Amino acid sequence: MSILSEFKAFAVKGNVVDMAVGIIIGAAFGKIVSSFVGDVVMPPIGLLIGGVDFSDLAITLKEAVGDKPAVLLAYGKFLQTCLDFVIVAFAIFMGVKVINKLHKEQAKAPAAPTAEVVLLTEIRDLLKTEQVDKQPPV
Repeated sequence: MSILSEFKAFAVKGNVVDMAVGIIIGAAFGKIVSSFVGDVVMPPIGLLIGGVDFSDLAITLKEAVGDKPAVLLAYGKFLQTCLDFVIVAFAIFMGVKVINKLHKEQAKAPAAPTAEVVLLTEIRDLLKTEQVDKQPPV
């Protein structure tokens, strides 16, 4: 098998395509969560703690000198990123929890017997009734 045909078989597999779609959706979801946290969640929290904008929280390690910018330890951006992660992780956890619940419900529902099983069950029942009918009364 040539390398090109092997690559084609690999790239077109369902798992690879599903993974690619998941990564693209995940990236878009990450942007939505970042916007939600930065634009909706953090402003009220900042207002509650005295009007502080988390993205502006930083410790100046070295002042700006001339054309060189100041060296900052931007822990506010780190806090923002951590909160983004917690929200994304919680959303994924809830999604997985719902999917697991759906899988359990599907597993509980017994599969309908096949036509062959139904036919064999009927034959067995008929044979049992014939044996009971043929036995002499006691």
